Amino acid sequence: MNTNVPRSASTEPALPRLRARTRPISDPGDLLRFAEPRNPAVWLRRGDGIVGGGSVWRGEFSGERRIHDAREAWAEIVASGRVEDAVRVPGSGLVAFGAFTFAATSAAPSVLQIPEFVIGRVDGRAFLTEISVTDSIDSSGPVPTVPVRLPLIIPDGPVAETTLEPGEMTQQRHRAAVEAALSRIGQGEFTKIVISRDQHGDIGADADRRHIVRRLAEAYPETWTYAVDGLIGASPEMLVRVLGRSVTARVLAGTLPRGADEAADAAAKRALADSAKNRAEHKFAIDSAIESLRRLDTHEDPDTGLTASPEPFLLGLPNVWHLASDIRGTLPSGSSVLDLVEALHPTAAVGGTPRQKAMPAIDELEPFDRRRYAGPAGWLSASGDGEWVVALRGAEVDADGRVTAFAGGGIVAGSEPADEFAETGPKFRPIAEALAPKAPE
Repeated sequence: MNTNVPRSASTEPALPRLRARTRPISDPGDLLRFAEPRNPAVWLRRGDGIVGGGSVWRGEFSGERRIHDAREAWAEIVASGRVEDAVRVPGSGLVAFGAFTFAATSAAPSVLQIPEFVIGRVDGRAFLTEISVTDSIDSSGPVPTVPVRLPLIIPDGPVAETTLEPGEMTQQRHRAAVEAALSRIGQGEFTKIVISRDQHGDIGADADRRHIVRRLAEAYPETWTYAVDGLIGASPEMLVRVLGRSVTARVLAGTLPRGADEAADAAAKRALADSAKNRAEHKFAIDSAIESLRRLDTHEDPDTGLTASPEPFLLGLPNVWHLASDIRGTLPSGSSVLDLVEALHPTAAVGGTPRQKAMPAIDELEPFDRRRYAGPAGWLSASGDGEWVVALRGAEVDADGRVTAFAGGGIVAGSEPADEFAETGPKFRPIAEALAPKAPE
């Protein structure tokens, strides 16, 4: 059953009553074998995570209240459903995958989708969750015992390959946008703004999108590889994770490409650590994230339980070096993971500072709709757990196989237009290489 529910409509259809049952299974091996070829639902890191198949419900949301409305819909579904979870690890029980647009003005849908099954592996424990719609929920009696049957393994389909080409934001338009941003920074309108550019390709409607996911997961195992509703990528930036009442977030801002050899790479690492421009950009991002989280805390002491790395650390990925900071704390009373997602998005790392000034300027300076690039993507469960990344290092893949990828960089006082354009190149590398046609053997 696939129920598409546009929650922004004036008359909202009733939400489904769901039954979810999670049971342990033997290790199923490669989880991607169970994902849908043309619309995979995936969350993986270091080979572990969850994969969903089928759909019992899909809700679309839009506008300023898109995350709020999704949170309300999810809360209603959880309240009316029944969950039997014999495994109780992150990702078990009733789960939804989600992806939200970067901007409230985007024409793209923000989505929550609940699969018919979730197959997962977390900390060596494998499990299968089966989810179904039911007319009534009897919470007093046991769910009938039925044998555990794994979903069918789906053979690989046509390879998803394309060469990405420049899009609307040409190098000349990018320079003009950066120069305009620097002028407005000089006038005091904002202190930082992120300017992105686009690339395009075509894999064909029948291509197996799991090929893209697999290549990203294999090449970037330390990132969070995600696939939700045609949005596919491998993000290094954890917007927020809630496990129990423990909250963690990772902020990345400040980037330099990896060097071509050991000496050049060491020099790039030192240059990033010593860069006043990149350290300033990082401080804007970490200060913005901490302020957003503190606004949710209703305790008398707004600093209760919230800590951040005293100094950014250098995070090395195969393509770039990042300045990174981790934030840790406790979930505020009465809040959910989607409350934190709503409070944190958009971070200064992908939007700007101050947020209310930078966001309209991005609409003016970029010649395209970012759609769900740099928006929140992830999963949440009925138990209250959830993991959401900033949707970076990826692309939107439409039903017809059209691919749109984005990459951006933070503009602050002292930024050089040519350097900012060059910085986006390594950020395209993960998705470009995942899509690149392979040479015949």
